Amino acid sequence: MAETEKITINMSVVDLGKIDLLVEEGFYQNRTDFIRTAIRIKLEQHEPAVQSSVVRNAFGMGVFGYSRKELEDTLAKGDRKRINVIGMLILHNDVTPEIADKAIESIQVHGVFKAPAGVKDVLKDRMR
Repeated sequence: MAETEKITINMSVVDLGKIDLLVEEGFYQNRTDFIRTAIRIKLEQHEPAVQSSVVRNAFGMGVFGYSRKELEDTLAKGDRKRINVIGMLILHNDVTPEIADKAIESIQVHGVFKAPAGVKDVLKDRMR
């Protein structure tokens, strides 16, 4: 199964009641099933806009991870990473703030960004 993240939403009690009614009537298994279905429908409606932005901004879509070795290899080539992700970006625990500072030029993540605390601190001015 794909990596998932828990989110919290606020909604009116009337909307929540309508969802509960649809669940009770058998249209959905539970509240989560309804909300996931609604989100997927809206994402499908906006897919052309998403794809346009992906191409325009050179986004990668999915789960991406970088280790210390990968970042050191980037530096050895005389390069720096410009990371644009829709999904999840993971900088592994072996990535130090020093190597991240040298190897990463910019980061833009729409989704989840996981990294050691010190690494996030050193990169905060390069994150959009």
